[in-house]
Amino acid sequence: MNIVFVVNQVMKETPEYTTTGLALQAHKMGHNVHYMGIGDLAYLESEAMGGLARSVPDKQFRTPETFIEAVKSVEKIKLEGRDIDVLILRNDPSADIDKRPWAQNAGIVFGQLAQKQGIVVLNDPTSLSQASNKMYFQYFPKQVRPKTIITRSVADIEDFYKANGSKIILKPLQGSGGRNVFLINKQEVKNLNQIVDAICRDGFVVAQEYLSAAKNGDIRLFLLDGEPIVVNGHYAAIHRQQKKGEIRSNIHQGGSAGKARITKRIKQIIDLVGPKLKEDGMFLTGLDIVGDKLMEVNVFSPGGLVHACGLYGEDFYTPVIKAIEAKVK
Repeated sequence: MNIVFVVNQVMKETPEYTTTGLALQAHKMGHNVHYMGIGDLAYLESEAMGGLARSVPDKQFRTPETFIEAVKSVEKIKLEGRDIDVLILRNDPSADIDKRPWAQNAGIVFGQLAQKQGIVVLNDPTSLSQASNKMYFQYFPKQVRPKTIITRSVADIEDFYKANGSKIILKPLQGSGGRNVFLINKQEVKNLNQIVDAICRDGFVVAQEYLSAAKNGDIRLFLLDGEPIVVNGHYAAIHRQQKKGEIRSNIHQGGSAGKARITKRIKQIIDLVGPKLKEDGMFLTGLDIVGDKLMEVNVFSPGGLVHACGLYGEDFYTPVIKAIEAKVK
């Protein structure tokens, strides 16, 4: 297969990224692997989706480090739609919200065109357009979600704060990766107006009840077509613990990763949200679970699979590549 991984910027990819692990494993399994940055996408004179790609050299790589360096060192070549079997959208729109707003929806737009021309596109670009902000989360069953309001009204947030034990979480409707996430408690409520103003610069504010289990971190669990990835009895999941003084568990925000305990409640959550994810064409997703609640559904380039592989000594990449092969067949 000819597999194209679409990322924000190829030169900013690292060996620790889940995309790197997937691309390297696809290469090891004999597929032709290419990288395109969002800025490399194009609509060609032939009326096909295409662009400039960096193709993985036909050689063996011992480490993710040598692999990603080789990708960055090759010259770009032009690919047309007929040269592509699978387009994997692994760009994170929130990473471009400040300096490259033009890039935010480009993967979706070009992905929809590619899909119309018969290319397998993962995750489904039309569903991704609906999930481009956290409102998508509200379409999942109520019993898995924390209490939430979405508003630009400070008064509404103040009422929600009082009704939920004077302790809530605020974050932007658009974005991910722990950006602009605030804990509002009795010490911080004096800054509520300024915090809401700061978040409102990017749109609406999501206010959620604070879950006491959050002090113990969260579980990032990977689903493939709505089902957990399980290898030799181990789930592709990690327990993310925030660093001292931090409310976010994101690894790139200083959090640490450990083995995850998959409880009966977590399995119930999977059963409740998995069917919708599969129906929406969300091929590879990451669930963020705190206690007995689902905090977020990550459909854009969920990360952390490399940590799961390392913690359990298992290869969680191969099931993903095999599932891609099955879709193409």
